[in-house]
Amino acid sequence: MSTMAVDHPYVVKALLALGAISFAKFAIKSLGVLLQTFVLSGNDLRKYGAGKGAWAVVTGASEGIGREFALQLAKKGFNVFVSARNAGALAALVAEIEQAGSGDRKVKAKSVIMDFSQLSDQAQWTRFENEVKGLDVGVLVNNVGRSHKAPIYFAEADTEEIEGILNININATMRVTRMVLPGMVERKRGLILNMGSFSGTGIPSPMLATYAASKAFLSTFTASLAAEVKNQGIDVQCLNTYFVVSNMSKIRKPNMTTPLPKDYVRSALQKIGLACGALWTGRPNVSTPYWSHALLDYLMNLIGWKQLFIGYTHNLHRDIRKRYLRKVARAAKSM
Repeated sequence: MSTMAVDHPYVVKALLALGAISFAKFAIKSLGVLLQTFVLSGNDLRKYGAGKGAWAVVTGASEGIGREFALQLAKKGFNVFVSARNAGALAALVAEIEQAGSGDRKVKAKSVIMDFSQLSDQAQWTRFENEVKGLDVGVLVNNVGRSHKAPIYFAEADTEEIEGILNININATMRVTRMVLPGMVERKRGLILNMGSFSGTGIPSPMLATYAASKAFLSTFTASLAAEVKNQGIDVQCLNTYFVVSNMSKIRKPNMTTPLPKDYVRSALQKIGLACGALWTGRPNVSTPYWSHALLDYLMNLIGWKQLFIGYTHNLHRDIRKRYLRKVARAAKSM
């Protein structure tokens, strides 16, 4: 090294400068991720009409993350419009929201029963559009979604399941957004949150190919739409999500990387406008708001060896598939 320093001083200086630049980039990015994830607060929801009579529209609100978005947005001062298939759950949610407020904190709530997989049911879509049309919508949470019953190879997947995932995760989300967005543009104010997934915005997921592709679509749609409307007072974000306790994930107990819906939603609403773990990863308008998800997202992008994570995910899904089939077999024998 000493000989090289004497014989090629400029080469050594260039290598040292390159190393210093690389370390500086790493340090700045790491600091940014940590600040956004643990210190900084996101946009004030009053920017979107909280406490000023504006409405939040939440799809897939009968349980889990969607239900928590409805409850927490109501606590922030939004009137709430919810939709899902489960009429009883929606009625209970509306009653809970309306009973929780009092005085100046009293908010309105209403619901429309929707099966978002039924794109050809014009009556329900007309009913939904008529209900939304007259509202001052400040926030739209495109939460409704569907995944595979269990990990499965695409060649073996049921056609109805594939089409159901695409209809709900892509087509229904496009349709709802198209109904709500013009009003936001007219009022020059709004927030649209699209529910993403590590499987679509992070690492490809073998044996969940259709679901992962639908979430990748939402990530690209979010970035494209955000660029269109950013000068009109409208913010659009794709929430990059790892596991959350829910019926979809089939996880019942929380742990460090799998929060309860209320904890996940609290983080999401606190970090509006911040990328957190997705900062400077080449994914515009993606946010990974929950702290452990953010650190995992950051580390995966720092390592950058995607094939490693794809292989791990493939093996994980193979194991889940085997356990699922054994459970189905046991259930069949007990009948």
